[in-house]
Amino acid sequence: MKPFFLAIEGPIGVGKTTLARLLQPRFEAELLLEAFDENPFLSDFYGDRARYAFQTQMFFLLSRYRQQQEIARVIAREPLIGDYTFGKDALFARLNLEGDELDMYHRLYTVLADRIVRPDLVIHLKADTDDLMARIAARDRPYEREMDRDYIARVAEAYARHFSGYTAAPLLTVDTTNLNYVADGSALAFVEGRVRRALGIGAYQQALPQIEQMGKSAVREPRPTEPIISPPAGRALAAFLAANEMMGRLGALLAEAATETGIDPDSRLQTTARAALDHVQDLATVLGIAPEA
Repeated sequence: MKPFFLAIEGPIGVGKTTLARLLQPRFEAELLLEAFDENPFLSDFYGDRARYAFQTQMFFLLSRYRQQQEIARVIAREPLIGDYTFGKDALFARLNLEGDELDMYHRLYTVLADRIVRPDLVIHLKADTDDLMARIAARDRPYEREMDRDYIARVAEAYARHFSGYTAAPLLTVDTTNLNYVADGSALAFVEGRVRRALGIGAYQQALPQIEQMGKSAVREPRPTEPIISPPAGRALAAFLAANEMMGRLGALLAEAATETGIDPDSRLQTTARAALDHVQDLATVLGIAPEA
């Protein structure tokens, strides 16, 4: 099977990760799962969206960017199925940010987005709001227990608008409102069949020329002759992203340790702090900042 990159998208609770896990063995693919639980601001965001939106969004942007850098390496040897697209970050930013914060976000997003490998196929999962709320309640994540129904409805509407004129990659829309691919094997087979037809693989071995061409044109990488940002700036940005992500993890550990009487010198807190310091020093070196005597 020729390697491909399949990304599954849709609103909170629609079943993206579940479908990715179910399709993985059928396509003998690797998984790329969003590391949402690493975001130290997420729980606070759901409690007070206005106050914590910018911190939450920036952490997600940088974390997702770093994770997406693995895609080209994986699809060089085997298929890859992900449970999100990089574009979702901007979608949520438009929902949650405004004014100067949104402008600052978009400046950084624009630089990063052009360096992302585009999927060969995007599956847009959708469901009505009542079903989404029921699924969110069933999985019972602590920070989602007070989820606002109006917010979920706004997210679903934002996804519908996002995909109504989507041209970044070939698109397959699946309404999951009455489609239980977890309990019903025939429903999963139905989804798998539609994916195979769209990709031109498996049981539908003879791919249509236009589908093959769509798959090839969907993967975009920066051209070496036309760098998006200069090499020194690129190294500085990479060092900044690494430092920022590590500082976020450090913040989460500090919050956990706030009620403790002492800090174990061999604890994860110390290890993470050293790693964050290393990344900050790397950034200073790239920028030519010498340490003070």
